[in-house]
Amino acid sequence: MGLPTLEFSDSLLDSPEFRERLQCHEIELERTNRFIKDLIKDGNMLISALNSLSLAVQRFSRSLQEFQFECIGDAETDDEINIGELKVDQNCFYHASPVLAVRSAYVRHDLTCFFCSSVLEGVFSEGKKQFDKETERYYSLQEKYLSVSSKKKESQLHEADSQMNKDRKIFYDASLQYVFKIQEVQERKKFEFVEPLLAFLQGLFTSYHEGYELACEFEPYKQQLQFNLQNARNNFESTRAEVERLMKRIRSAEDDFKAPSCFTMEGFLYIQEKRPLGSVWTRYYCTYEKSSKMFTMGNTEPNGVVNGTPEMFKLRSCVRRKTDSIDKRFCFDIEVVERHGVITLQALSEANRRLWMEAMDGKEPSDFFYCFTAFLNEAGFNFVKKCVELVETRGLTTLGLYRTGGVNSKVQRLMTSVFASSDMQLDAESWDNKTITSGLKDYFRCLAEPLLTYRLHKEFIRAAKYDDQKHRVRAIHALVHRLPDRNRAMLDVLAKHLLRVSSHSNQNLMTVSNLGMIFGPTLMRSQEETVAAMMNIKFQNIVVEIIIENHDKVLSARRPQRESSVFSSALDICPSGRFVHFKYFLCTTCEKGCCFISLAINVATPYRDAKALYSCEAEHSHELSFPQGALFCNVCPSVEPGWLQATYKGKTGLIPENYVTFI
Repeated sequence: MGLPTLEFSDSLLDSPEFRERLQCHEIELERTNRFIKDLIKDGNMLISALNSLSLAVQRFSRSLQEFQFECIGDAETDDEINIGELKVDQNCFYHASPVLAVRSAYVRHDLTCFFCSSVLEGVFSEGKKQFDKETERYYSLQEKYLSVSSKKKESQLHEADSQMNKDRKIFYDASLQYVFKIQEVQERKKFEFVEPLLAFLQGLFTSYHEGYELACEFEPYKQQLQFNLQNARNNFESTRAEVERLMKRIRSAEDDFKAPSCFTMEGFLYIQEKRPLGSVWTRYYCTYEKSSKMFTMGNTEPNGVVNGTPEMFKLRSCVRRKTDSIDKRFCFDIEVVERHGVITLQALSEANRRLWMEAMDGKEPSDFFYCFTAFLNEAGFNFVKKCVELVETRGLTTLGLYRTGGVNSKVQRLMTSVFASSDMQLDAESWDNKTITSGLKDYFRCLAEPLLTYRLHKEFIRAAKYDDQKHRVRAIHALVHRLPDRNRAMLDVLAKHLLRVSSHSNQNLMTVSNLGMIFGPTLMRSQEETVAAMMNIKFQNIVVEIIIENHDKVLSARRPQRESSVFSSALDICPSGRFVHFKYFLCTTCEKGCCFISLAINVATPYRDAKALYSCEAEHSHELSFPQGALFCNVCPSVEPGWLQATYKGKTGLIPENYVTFI
């Protein structure tokens, strides 16, 4: 579902898969552009052809009903779904009287402005042509460069290297700019297309004789859509800045930059192929997986698309090729199990050869980086609690709380003074609210691992993509209780505070949605910095929103996950009390008794009494509901891990083991 993401790092690698993903985006933009032109044409027909008003209105409405946006990523937020499903009741058009000419000039002006401001026109007219031109030029120059003899003078070789570096940077800049423009257009179309269309519909409705009634009916939908549009715009603005920073960071990366990939190493290599009259160098797209030692090479067309089925070999050894032994630069030899002799490969540069040699157990050195980070220790807990105490004492009603940042120099001075001393004192007179809130955000941002952990990042994102809101809350509740104890305790402190902040949203304008947008990227981060991860920022915001809004549910005592979450079962207690029979399992997916299993478990443990530590509401007919302090008898282990069988008020059923204590 949706379009594949375009990674800036892939544009440097320029792999066949990157070209295919790029082509998907180009096709989608062409389709969107055609649709916009058709929609404008139908809208003008609606205004001009008053004699055939009914037919024109139906065509316009039908075009509108059939169109739906495709967004980047494998799921969409509720805002994007509402924007993409731009549905308007067709009856509103059919029952309107034909007095459209009164407002025709105004509506036509709206359409013209919308067409002129369309961001899709320039992508293919200039950007694509420039990118294709630079691609053809670069690979032509690259082949000439790699064919330079190593016996030429050193000055000539340095000159060739310098010129190739300049040409490579020009190509990389063109590729990065083109990918950035496509990403920008794909995101901007969600609101820059819908906003003029929304204005057009509003003007159309008010032009009819029954305009007032139509406008009243349209108002709730318009308000909801405006809210969705604002959220989409906010998500775009926050994502665009991150994507642009990533693009600049990759643009300034060193030549030996290794792009994130499922392979240990991949990229283009020139392979020496022996022929009867000599040898030729053919360009292949190669991949290498270090764990399995599988080396794959596929012959490519000039445009980068793989031609035919790639060949796969198991690597035996890899040796650097000396310059004086071959009339080519950047070469190395490999031996594979499936072939006799060596295969001579030519990398694209010295840095590229170093990466291949490192991947294949070469002797190239690795680079290590060190950075100072914050920790979830006692000092961190004290700092957060003191910040929360100060904010709640004097600043819960401050306008734009947590949105408005403090002065960087003051924030740095605060962090230095607090964590450098042992008494952890925060003088309320010395620090204003903006500095305190910025320091609190910086602390979570500088943790060695985000509060919601890298390990559970993808599962939190998956939970936020569920359609059912109750299912989202339950899934996030279960994931929160899989966090380490310190992380969960810190999350409890922060979420409880942010819930209090949102309760004053009438004064500070900081709703749960706004707080989620601020703390989403702070509490959750992907371990890899990719465009795909940045497109999930909107779902990170949703996770934090759910944790804040449902604090009492999400951070309450944990219910164990039961195997019967997929199957619901029927209990049958033997008169002897020694066996528990599960007569059958009913598949809740199809709600038919498709799986019948008969089990008998010998309960050798003697019965005991227990007392409830927390209240619990049954989710299935064979579970017990009970208040805090309830007393149970005949308590013994059940067949499901984490659950006990017990009797309460004459009814026997299952209770969570960690909700009770034995007496």
